[in-house]
Amino acid sequence: MLGEKKETVDIFPVSSAATDGVDNGNGISEKAPIGRESKEIHLDSENEKIFESEMVVTEEDLAEARAVAETLTLEGVRETMESVLKIHERDPNFPHSILMRIQEFLANEDVFENPQKHEALIAEMKLEAALITNNSPYAEVRAVVDNHDNPSTPCSTVRAWAIGLFFSFFLAFINQLFSIRQPAISIEANVVQLLAFPMGKAWERWVPDYRFKLFGREHSLNPGPFNKKEHMLIAIMANTAKSLPYTQYIVWTQVLPQYFNQQYARSFGYQILISLSTNFIGYGLAGLTRRFIVYPTYCVWPASLVTIALNSALHNDRNTAVPGPFKKIYSMSRYNFFMWAFGAMFVYFWFPNYLFEALTYFSWMTWIAPDNLNLNILTGFQNGLGLFNPFPTFDWNVLLYDALDPLMVPAFSTLNRAFGMWIFGFVIMGVWYTNTWNTGYLPINTNRVWDHFGQLYNVSRAIDDHGMYDHAKYMDYSAAYLGAANAIVYGCFFAIYSAAVTHVFLFHRYEIVMGFKNLWASLRRKTRDTSGQYKDVHNRLMSVYPEVSEWYYLGTLLVAAVLGFVGIAAWPTYTTVGVVPYGVALALIFVIPVGVIKAMTGVEVTLNVLAEFIGGMIVPGNALAMNFFKSFGYVTCAHAIQFANDLKIAHYLKIPPWHTFMAQMIATLVSTFVCTGVINFQVNIENVCQKNAPMRFFCPGPNTFFTASVLWGTIGPIKVFGHQGQYKELLLGFPAGILLTVALYLMLKKFPKNRIIRQFHPVAFWYGPLAWAPYSFSYAMPSIPIALLSWVYVKNRYLAFWSKYNFVLSAAFSAGIAIAGIIMLFSVQWARIEVEWWGNTQPYVGCEGEACTIATLAEDERFYPWWGGSAIPAP
Repeated sequence: MLGEKKETVDIFPVSSAATDGVDNGNGISEKAPIGRESKEIHLDSENEKIFESEMVVTEEDLAEARAVAETLTLEGVRETMESVLKIHERDPNFPHSILMRIQEFLANEDVFENPQKHEALIAEMKLEAALITNNSPYAEVRAVVDNHDNPSTPCSTVRAWAIGLFFSFFLAFINQLFSIRQPAISIEANVVQLLAFPMGKAWERWVPDYRFKLFGREHSLNPGPFNKKEHMLIAIMANTAKSLPYTQYIVWTQVLPQYFNQQYARSFGYQILISLSTNFIGYGLAGLTRRFIVYPTYCVWPASLVTIALNSALHNDRNTAVPGPFKKIYSMSRYNFFMWAFGAMFVYFWFPNYLFEALTYFSWMTWIAPDNLNLNILTGFQNGLGLFNPFPTFDWNVLLYDALDPLMVPAFSTLNRAFGMWIFGFVIMGVWYTNTWNTGYLPINTNRVWDHFGQLYNVSRAIDDHGMYDHAKYMDYSAAYLGAANAIVYGCFFAIYSAAVTHVFLFHRYEIVMGFKNLWASLRRKTRDTSGQYKDVHNRLMSVYPEVSEWYYLGTLLVAAVLGFVGIAAWPTYTTVGVVPYGVALALIFVIPVGVIKAMTGVEVTLNVLAEFIGGMIVPGNALAMNFFKSFGYVTCAHAIQFANDLKIAHYLKIPPWHTFMAQMIATLVSTFVCTGVINFQVNIENVCQKNAPMRFFCPGPNTFFTASVLWGTIGPIKVFGHQGQYKELLLGFPAGILLTVALYLMLKKFPKNRIIRQFHPVAFWYGPLAWAPYSFSYAMPSIPIALLSWVYVKNRYLAFWSKYNFVLSAAFSAGIAIAGIIMLFSVQWARIEVEWWGNTQPYVGCEGEACTIATLAEDERFYPWWGGSAIPAP
């Protein structure tokens, strides 16, 4: 590696606690005078092993906690543990056995009246309090996040801004340009981390240390070694910039003649206003919700840990040998491990993705009888449900279908999602085999919309020349029909929305109330109320940096909303500006529940279906108005969650809040202008979004968006889910989501010590079935053994080994796939060089190639809604 690291003095909680006490707002420790003799905290060897196992703690972390525990008072520990119990009592990530010990400690008054009789228990509680407040209660966080900080480390440097802005421009340009390609090309933030590292090290070696003054402060072109804070600031800018404006889909469907053909949407002013509005409203929401979904300890944000693991592998020169499987000691550094794993996946991914596609679609059972419909339904990968194929794929990329790497998210999250998907697979089979809602005439696992001839729905036959709903044409054509899996997915969407709000209210209302108290105190510029909570080490270390007031985020939100008002009102959109506040109101209702669930489980509840459902009812017959409502409701919430994840990364890396604020703001601004400029170029490409489009610019995203616009905005949800709609029973998903969550809450009240009930997460359970249509259970199945192996077996038996390598392995595999995929795309796939052989053709034979159905229609024959063609008009 280039360059030498500067010698710095770390600020870390052990030294500060030993001299000044530990300030957590509860008086957990009195100030320890210099020279005071402290009673050392020691457990006997047997109890220490039990503690290490139950708390899932390494010997190194335990040694550090022991030094802090010696400064703690019994009363301070009591107050802390009361707060810990309130906050983590129903936290599935928190070690269950430790919660039981805390309850035992607090319930025994004799511990506080006669402490000399309970020295072992008190010693254990002091160790636990020290570990929780001076590191993290979660082993996965301790594995990659440093609980030390050096505030003098350069962060917002000329080097970081130059490289960060370069990649912000580069990612926005590439991702937007190829977003309409089929398949699309997308460069992720972890790829930028890899590419930025050699650039930063080269800058460190070759750029002179030229100093200059700007805004009254001295800056240097080369502040010294390229450090992890600079590197992560670059990654945060890149991650912010890679998010394309969702309003691009509105522009596409307005401008192109085969869609709505509204040429005023070519105006750059119109495009930039609505794009800036949706992007910056999301950022304002993220900042306003920091005290709910960023700062709390229980908000782990699993996805952020992989990003930090890659950063740590590239910058951490420290290497400690650890015991691992097969009774061996593993001394390979994280950096070397990353490079080996990255190289191996880079080479291997060429096989399932290009040379041997059967490794991806390993439907080996269907190869026995490719045309056997029932066998395909039970075990098929592409057009079946894949419920009973134990070895469905050998492609790691398949496991990332929903961006939830089984090495990244906790095992309980993976198992809940897989269980929910598997259970509803049988519901889908029941619907399809009984031909309910005419699903037997359609493929079982499709996300397309169909007409009553069993053909893809032609939305142009139900709208007029202005893209508005035409009832006569609709009645002369057909109602919209869904496949079995797609219909059930909508029911589960309704369930997950009600489950998310109910779950956060029942299980996290204590934390939410604390968040509102602190938010109100911040807005009134008063000292935050710390009663009933504890301040972990990361919050304490971050307290030395000036905070960004909520007023700045609120101002950002209000200015962005005004831009939305102007964009909608100044052009003939035939849309009320009320869609902006209504959409933002929807995002405000869900951003905290969605954020808390995402932060704890890795599962993100998207509001697209709910926004389409509500928007279609508020403005029936107006697709453009529904699209605006969806953008300001669903997209602003999704952007807020993504920006909050970046804020958590900055929090873990101890990047000053003002640096993060400016990096995200400027990267978003750069990205929005670059993307809008690229869109203006793209809409003028000849035959774009047509079958004969150049460079495979077939626009799969805009096509899907246009179809959804007409179905939900023009035809409207009332015709599909209303009292006369044939899918109205799916609305039972709303009460089902509430009932399941309440039932779980009551069961936990009755059986608080049951580990299985405690690990059941209703939102993750409902999230699983959402993967159906187009994905099958073959995508989810391989994650189960990997999650059990990593998070249960290896983590519990070889914690130090798991802590050192688990997240690095996840980052290496993802980066290897990304780099290999980009190279393949711009080489052999771009040149359309195909390898014709059995391994690339077998996955597409029989029902796996073209979906089979149990019911068929003769030529010009149609089917009728379930109520029959004579009951009421049945288009």
